[in-house]
Amino acid sequence: MKAIVIREFGPPGVMKLEEVPTPEPGPGEVLLKVHAVSVNRTLDTRVRAGKYARPVTLPLVPGVDPSGVIVKLGEGVTHRKVGDRVTVALRLGSQNSGADALRLLGVHAWGGYAEYVRAMAANTTIVPDNVDFPTATVVTRHAPMAFHMLQDHAQVEPGEWVLVMGAAGGLGSAGVQVAKYLGAKVIAAAGSDDRVNVGLDLGADAGVNYRTKDLTIEAARITEGKGVNVVFENIGDPDTFPKAFAALARRGRLVTAGGHGGGTVPLDVNKLYLNQITIMGRTGETETGAAESLRMASEGKFKALIDCVLPLSEAVRAHEIVESRGGIGKVVLDPTRI
Repeated sequence: MKAIVIREFGPPGVMKLEEVPTPEPGPGEVLLKVHAVSVNRTLDTRVRAGKYARPVTLPLVPGVDPSGVIVKLGEGVTHRKVGDRVTVALRLGSQNSGADALRLLGVHAWGGYAEYVRAMAANTTIVPDNVDFPTATVVTRHAPMAFHMLQDHAQVEPGEWVLVMGAAGGLGSAGVQVAKYLGAKVIAAAGSDDRVNVGLDLGADAGVNYRTKDLTIEAARITEGKGVNVVFENIGDPDTFPKAFAALARRGRLVTAGGHGGGTVPLDVNKLYLNQITIMGRTGETETGAAESLRMASEGKFKALIDCVLPLSEAVRAHEIVESRGGIGKVVLDPTRI
């Protein structure tokens, strides 16, 4: 099969299209013909550059979120069949499987930048017939995590105010839509008017450009002085994080799963304890969240933001686009197109 292989860390050009052996599914695994896999800033471009936070062993085929069609079953697989359309969770183990839960497809095992990929059958989720593969990949990359953060941990209640930072990004746009699905009122915050408008188009009740307006003051105005109940954060920017934190009401919750803006931020500890605020760092997703996310997409209740879909051979260009921070939405590779 053809696959994009990284044999040394460096710029996008270190990725090469190679002919490699087609994998065989082991016990409990399936072999997937890949139809779509997205390109991610942390789990793809930083891994390729050798800047990922955890050790990565080369050579590596990247790609953490492939979707496609099952073409072969490993021993003992009974709940999936050849021909099933599925997505694959990025974790190689379950949420409670210790060290295996920290190992990721496309980071610690060969991933989806390939014509075929093997995956644990238990980590697959059926894709509804009316959802195409690029949409399925983008939806299940971020929406299940948004569910996990907002529903399972922040425990968002109907009628609460949720401030979503980076509302036009992959996780942010999922956060806007999941929060609305849970019955919350949403403020979409982003760094430009165009990106704020993306959040509004996705259903947010209000928007703030945090580069031109004071985020804390605007959040107070929008909530009529009450403050927001939840901040959904995945930027970790030293300028915007304190403003978002200051927007929280008493007993507010801040849940975060990202640090694209640096990750080291000032914290007002006085406000933290006096207002009994909770800060949570959370990643991960559940099988229920993945299925619910795809059901939302099937019913037209979740919009996947996709910038472009490129052939597998254009992986270098795909990484260049993502690293340039140009465009809105995910860049997706289609390995059925070489």
